[in-house]
Amino acid sequence: MGAEETPPVAGGGGAFAFISKGWREVRDSASADLRLMRARADRELEHLLASASALAPLPPVAAGAPILELEFVRKRIQPKIQELRRQYSSRALDGWPPKASGASLRVDLSGITAIRNAVVAEGDGAGRWRVARWKEDPEEEGRKEWEVVRMIRSGLKEFERRSLSSEMFGGFHGRSDFVEKFKLSLKSLNKESQGSKDVPPLDLTEILAYLVRQSGPFLDQLGIRRDLCDKLVEMLYSKRNGRLMYDSLSADRSLFETENITDELDLRIARVLESTGYHTEEGFWNDPAKYKISDNRRHVAIVTTASLPWMTGTAINPLFRAAYLARSTKQKVTLVVPWLSKSDQELVYPNNITFSSPEDQETYIRNWLQERLGFDANFKISFYPGKFSKERRSIIPAGDTSQFISSKEADIAILEEPEHLNWYHHGKRWTDKFNHVIGVVHTNYLEYIKREKNGALQAFLVKHINNWVTRVYCHKVLRLSAATQDLPRSVICNVHGVNPKFLKIGEKIAADRECGQKAFSKGAYFLGKMVWAKGYRELIDLLSKHKNDLDGFKLDVYGNGEDSEAVQAAARNLDLSITFFKGKDHADDSLHGYKVFINPSVSDVLCTATAEALAMGKFVICADHPSNEFFKSFPNCLTYKTSEEFVARVKEAMDCEPQPLTPDQQYSLSWEAATERFMKYSELDKVLNNRNGQTGQSVKIKKARKIPLLPKFSDIVDGGLAFAHHCLTGNEILRLATGAIPGTRDYDKQQCMDLNLLPPQVQHPVYGW
Repeated sequence: MGAEETPPVAGGGGAFAFISKGWREVRDSASADLRLMRARADRELEHLLASASALAPLPPVAAGAPILELEFVRKRIQPKIQELRRQYSSRALDGWPPKASGASLRVDLSGITAIRNAVVAEGDGAGRWRVARWKEDPEEEGRKEWEVVRMIRSGLKEFERRSLSSEMFGGFHGRSDFVEKFKLSLKSLNKESQGSKDVPPLDLTEILAYLVRQSGPFLDQLGIRRDLCDKLVEMLYSKRNGRLMYDSLSADRSLFETENITDELDLRIARVLESTGYHTEEGFWNDPAKYKISDNRRHVAIVTTASLPWMTGTAINPLFRAAYLARSTKQKVTLVVPWLSKSDQELVYPNNITFSSPEDQETYIRNWLQERLGFDANFKISFYPGKFSKERRSIIPAGDTSQFISSKEADIAILEEPEHLNWYHHGKRWTDKFNHVIGVVHTNYLEYIKREKNGALQAFLVKHINNWVTRVYCHKVLRLSAATQDLPRSVICNVHGVNPKFLKIGEKIAADRECGQKAFSKGAYFLGKMVWAKGYRELIDLLSKHKNDLDGFKLDVYGNGEDSEAVQAAARNLDLSITFFKGKDHADDSLHGYKVFINPSVSDVLCTATAEALAMGKFVICADHPSNEFFKSFPNCLTYKTSEEFVARVKEAMDCEPQPLTPDQQYSLSWEAATERFMKYSELDKVLNNRNGQTGQSVKIKKARKIPLLPKFSDIVDGGLAFAHHCLTGNEILRLATGAIPGTRDYDKQQCMDLNLLPPQVQHPVYGW
């Protein structure tokens, strides 16, 4: 077609100028794009030929051998590339060519296509490279073979001939062998991708099984036992699995021979989703801005609800856990403990011990620990503000405890007493800030609450609140014994050890006995905080009921507490042979001579004093209770089920001598063994080793499980529960109605001064009119 004339337009001068300006902009933009394309083509050709010359290391060549391929590429191919640049640069790409009459504006990239075909395409059966041609414009050179393509093709033929003569490719004897192996690899990849599309769809029983499994935590809230849910899932899935076998899982079953059926169900769902092309990286409630490993060590933050000099399990055991975890070079450890105001310190800490600053208390903690360890504890101690509740006899965090671990160290969190820490937690969700959150349950709160007024109703509410907060804020929960309530994602394992000092005392006593010395010069004793719930009620009842059967039996009791006056008054009124003393450290020299330790408590989760007495080689008399399950394997542990058995055990212990501990028994009580159990059952060892990945079968299993699944129903529910908990704990009226200390949603002015914190109004300003 000929060029069309532009019709005259009113104000045509301005319109024509506007069109001309737009045309120039289009032309300039196209020219710039073509120059970029030319430069990229040059780079790709250079890379192609350079990689061809370096495809395999050249073997040593004897004298008289043909010219080496590398020399051939350098002398023959590279000069052609330079000629290609000159010819390509001389073409009309630098400017806008004049438009021929009837010619349409287009960019012909067939030259690049020809180069690709000449290099990678294979002839049909003859083993020859295809003849590539440059499709020029009709007005120029017509349909003739492009000189550059012919030149490269002939060079590659010569390169191939010399490769065959010198066996440059080593294991690939000739081009055809190399090409065949490459084609086979492509076919295998294609077969694998097509195999994923041949997965049969889910049937009704599989869908129901997956729905029941994902609804497990919700059903647990309704009181349906977890084992019943697992059996229902297994029954539903086994029907489908037994009726129809499918090929997509046949290759993977060997990887999961030791896995349970729920893992196989996960893989089945994943295969179906993969066949549909579905993919997701993050769940609905995941926070992508988490800690990222920046050095060679991970960070572990241990958050607890008590601190020395309060001699309680939640103060001592996390301290030892921090010390022993810090011995590893894989992680850095921070222990986060509560800081109390002067008035609360006077109520909590024994012997009128108080501290004017967190630095003074840190010094006290480190000195106490250093006296009991045989190594330097290299970990950091941080403080968060807390307040002491007289009614609950515990410390309640004030403000958002998670903010006292910096974001650069928010990697792994260990929450000692996770339910306690999160009852009134109003801040960032732990599982959003940390990559892995482990809860360690220390206390049987339900047992304590049942002893109070309206205890049954309170225990019912607290049970579900504990389920709520541990499910929302923890990835894994460790219960020290079965005496605690069953919690979501929980396992039972004793992850506590004893102070190394007690093991040394036991070794000394065993050595004295071998030398013929009398190791035990005293009878029986009991040591514990003097509150009724700590076993004093059971002790008074047993001794009063069998006062005549235990005629002449005397017991020494050591302890301080809120109920000390009431306990002593009850013993006097019943005329029991009990002598009361102030509380002492269990490692005190005055306690070494006792032979029998009596602990009738059934409210403990795992009594630390019982483990310490066993470590010192003493007899221990305790109730046949889940809290004492770990100690039953020790021959010196004497358990009873009835009060009559209690009398028999007391007489047996007073008449016999305890057996010395074997090395294995000593090790099982140590913190080294406890740390190993903790790493295993909390899956912390897997988390710490996760940065470099695994090899072998574990990699296959890991990859199989990384196949994207649907957003889990439980994750969505957990996110909703976390949001609801955050809203409820933000209401001061609801906090007070559920027993919170007034003013604990944020820390107060005195705590800001003690810990050098900005006022909460500055850190969390509220904007309004």
